[in-house]
Amino acid sequence: MLRLLARWRNGSYSPPVGRVRLTDLRRTTPISRKWGFDRGVPIDRYYIEGFLARHSSDIHGRVLEIGFNIYTLRFGGDRVKQSDVLHVDTNFPWVTIVADLTHGYEIPSEIFDCIIFTQTLQCIYDVPAALATLQRILKPGGVLLATFPGITHIPKTEPRWFWGFTRTSAQCLFEKAFPDSIVEVKSYGNVLASAGFLYGLAVDELRRDELEFDDPEYQMVITVRVVKGGT
Repeated sequence: MLRLLARWRNGSYSPPVGRVRLTDLRRTTPISRKWGFDRGVPIDRYYIEGFLARHSSDIHGRVLEIGFNIYTLRFGGDRVKQSDVLHVDTNFPWVTIVADLTHGYEIPSEIFDCIIFTQTLQCIYDVPAALATLQRILKPGGVLLATFPGITHIPKTEPRWFWGFTRTSAQCLFEKAFPDSIVEVKSYGNVLASAGFLYGLAVDELRRDELEFDDPEYQMVITVRVVKGGT
């Protein structure tokens, strides 16, 4: 019995067919279709915000963030000298740069010390063009902090969700877009965290050890840190 309990705790125990207890998960619809925001902090944010916290010292000087500057202020603090927000829509008063990243003509080259680019790349059809713009507007020695979904649901409220990514595809895309730069790609998640995220559970509904276990075969969130080369 003790040996069976140990196998259950470390995840090596597989119940016989027909004995799996699905309980609340035996359903064909999610518990939440709002990523878990209506239940607390979504599970993907655990990995995204953890990534930004670990690299918070990169967030300094003039910083660009997409859509909002919430993470710039939260993780950059007084290291940030100028905070810019980019969006394609002119209707948001907090946006300082209205531009399309697939060309970015309006944005001067090499002006940002850091770019925070979270959960956006999947909604851009011309990925290489967008990455080329990010490379151009980042200063030499500047840092790009990017995240995007791996395993995820695709909301019907987001018609411009074009792509899914893996750690391998991210490595290839960013190394090509940022030659002679340091490119660090990681993935986070496991089968439980991924299933919980798909069902719409929140962070507090899983234990910390369940969130921290990393299984590269279940890439729920992919992160990329790029230090641009050149002087």
